[in-house]
Amino acid sequence: MVISHPRRRRLRSLAALGCLLLTALPATLAFSAPPDPARAGSPGPAGSSRGAAATRTASAWLPYWDVEDAYQDALSHAGQLHTVSPFWYKIASAGRLEGHPGAGNARIVEGLHRAGIDVVPTVMDMDTMEPGRLAKILTTPTDRAAQVGALVALADSNDYDGVDIDYETITTTPTATYEKVRSAYAAFVTDLCAALHSRHKQCVVTVSAQTAGTGRIWDYAAIGRAVDRMRIMAYDLHWASGEPGPVASTDWYDEILRRATALVAPAKIEMALPAYGWDWRADGEGSARNVTWKQAEELRRKEGASYQFDTVSGTPHFTYRDGKVPRTVWYQDARGVAVHLGALRKYGVRNTSLWALGFEDPGLWKVLANG
Repeated sequence: MVISHPRRRRLRSLAALGCLLLTALPATLAFSAPPDPARAGSPGPAGSSRGAAATRTASAWLPYWDVEDAYQDALSHAGQLHTVSPFWYKIASAGRLEGHPGAGNARIVEGLHRAGIDVVPTVMDMDTMEPGRLAKILTTPTDRAAQVGALVALADSNDYDGVDIDYETITTTPTATYEKVRSAYAAFVTDLCAALHSRHKQCVVTVSAQTAGTGRIWDYAAIGRAVDRMRIMAYDLHWASGEPGPVASTDWYDEILRRATALVAPAKIEMALPAYGWDWRADGEGSARNVTWKQAEELRRKEGASYQFDTVSGTPHFTYRDGKVPRTVWYQDARGVAVHLGALRKYGVRNTSLWALGFEDPGLWKVLANG
């Protein structure tokens, strides 16, 4: 099974929106500002650069298309969140980034900071990078340096605390070239993190799950040495274009973490949990519809479908009929996360991420607080 571009599949259904252009400083100038003494030290998941309590073990993404609900959700759970990553930016070229609508919203940034939450925006490559384009940037030293410069310039803007890199188009790199791209991406992350750390900024990298048959593009060991936190997207075990089934499972989490913790310190790992699911035709024909937990539960109640819980995978599901067409929905809720956290405890991983704020079962926060 190939697991690739999980957020691309979730973003495709959004209406096309205009972009706010952010042109990066030239790489030769991007590192000119002196570091801020107040940010001394490299912040990690257990302690925010803004003084968040060590008991905060969660981070979460903030979707730009539902920013206000997500923002209020973050403030409601500020006692558990050390970091929020607004899903705000994407690559335009090697030396230039673009912002989604609302990127850099000062009210959001300042409000999160007042709550003691670090703001580490996500930069993605989906829907801007044709196949092979990002790989070319990474494997061309001058382009790679320009990309580092653009990201450091972004981190310096808007009082951000660092950046989160979510580059997924390289996951489908052909076998003939993947070793070169894998090495180049690891070098890119190493250079970026060193530059960010020199400015007392956080370096967070989001990767897909690595198992026996997936995730080979990521050099976990090299990434783990360089970053403050490595977020593993532990979702889309079954996905929109695949067969119906759970978005995650207990056994899958065990395999992911067994491999990851052998290469990366558990304190640096964040297991990114789903707060969504997929709504398939029961026969598996066509592409599934994406649903948040809230949407799934609203649909279940509307259709009068009975809640079912698969004890093997540790995920809820239900079936209903859309006219004459039977459909099946697999998603995630607090009960399922409580089951899956057992794998995290087994491997000493305390930190989690959530995709995404505003999507989730409210009971999830108590489950996370209980570990």
